[in-house]
Amino acid sequence: MKDRLPDFSEQAVNNTLKDIKLSSSLEENCVNIRAMMNNSTDLIIKYATLKGYKIAVVTCEGMIDKMKLADLIYRPLMENPPENCSTANELFNKVASTMLIAEEQRQLYTCDDVLHAAMSGFAVILCDEVKYAIAIGIQGFSHRSIDEPSTHINLRASREGFIEVIRINIAMVRRRMKSPTLKTELMKIGERSNTDICLCYLTDRADEKIVAEIKDKIKNIPLNTILSSEFLQSFLEQSNSSLFSQIMVSERPDVFVSKLYEGRVGIIVDGTPFALILPSLFIENFHTMDDYTHKPYFSVFMRTLRFVAFILAVILPGLYVALCNFNPEMLRSSLLLNIYSSVQTTAFPVFGECLIMYSLYEIMREAGLRLPKSVGHAVSIVGGLVIGEITVSAGLMSAPVVLIIAATGLCSFAVPDLYESSMILRLIFILAGGIFGLFGITVAGTVLLFRLCSKNAYGVPYMAPFAPFTLRSILRDTFVRVSWQSLSKSDITVQQLSGKAKRNERKDK
Repeated sequence: MKDRLPDFSEQAVNNTLKDIKLSSSLEENCVNIRAMMNNSTDLIIKYATLKGYKIAVVTCEGMIDKMKLADLIYRPLMENPPENCSTANELFNKVASTMLIAEEQRQLYTCDDVLHAAMSGFAVILCDEVKYAIAIGIQGFSHRSIDEPSTHINLRASREGFIEVIRINIAMVRRRMKSPTLKTELMKIGERSNTDICLCYLTDRADEKIVAEIKDKIKNIPLNTILSSEFLQSFLEQSNSSLFSQIMVSERPDVFVSKLYEGRVGIIVDGTPFALILPSLFIENFHTMDDYTHKPYFSVFMRTLRFVAFILAVILPGLYVALCNFNPEMLRSSLLLNIYSSVQTTAFPVFGECLIMYSLYEIMREAGLRLPKSVGHAVSIVGGLVIGEITVSAGLMSAPVVLIIAATGLCSFAVPDLYESSMILRLIFILAGGIFGLFGITVAGTVLLFRLCSKNAYGVPYMAPFAPFTLRSILRDTFVRVSWQSLSKSDITVQQLSGKAKRNERKDK
């Protein structure tokens, strides 16, 4: 067998250089840094001389504030250099401890750390005959200003939403939770992207086992590039095949903080305004921040309305197909005659009509979502006039089917967090109702209920507090929401929900 030749590719060279520590030779360090960056044009290395010793400032173009670079680094070093320094190490120590005062300052010891700091908006200073570097945080890259969230709209709650910069997002969380027990841990994931993520939790309320399990999963994510929080979801969920996510996604800092207070763990990913909150419960999909700003009776009404809308969005088309094809005797005579007369003038059976209208509705929604805003209104015009009016007039579709598909689409928007799940479930129930009738609807609903009750996220039952049944939690803040006077008397965290489940398991044994 022939000996395997060594790999001299650029990727192999970069992987080798990543483990190299900074040496005492400034020229060697700069050569290694340029080699790791493949001599990229956005890497800037500026050389200078300080008290007879050669130094270099490493930055990335567009990532720093040039005014801060001049005021915090160049001007102090050139105008007031340290005195009475016999060695380069003594000179560099005085520079780091007394001269360069910045909000973020750290010492680096490897070439990989130097590059990561430079690409994160730091100015890295290296000195000849010194084996470490100083990184000064002078971030100045462009970013979107704090604006109102686009996906979770509220009437009386906060108007601030997360943006794409992780440091600003962490600051918004800290501003709302001024507690020393709020712990934020910065981590770096993605072999190529080196994406910064922040783990947030309250040390006195979060379960240590849940935190440790989440950390372990994050460290073992095999992706090379992390561009958004959605990249992490499938690795953090304990059941990837489920239609319902065990992780809540939010771009609202107030929601994020409220969930941390309940013992959850939050994850903020650099480059995306959507933060992850886990573990999540099914009932939380029907809650909004406005529920806590209105009177309790109004919140109860709205939550019940959202739940009814979700049920209708899932089963109404399938139920209509099942009744028309298998059990028409369950409909009133006048309604049955109207449906029969409309069906007689159409070219397709009820089952086929529902499938076609369902597909056309989803295509129209996707087209309106992807089109530019300036022409997005054209989709509603086409959908309302062409698909809605002309197809009925031409006898291609019946009016009841158009009405039912439109109504279910409207109901699904009442619970936006469950839209993807309701879309797939709607198709499943249409197929079950069209093939097996009410028996198929019943079986599909039973299987769905059993699947929901069997889900368990990090030891917390997904259907809690309904399964396992906890009367105190149900009467406190599920469909029923008590007043703030009652909510302030006691707290319920996810640890208590998981503890309730474990007690029930011991009783069953």
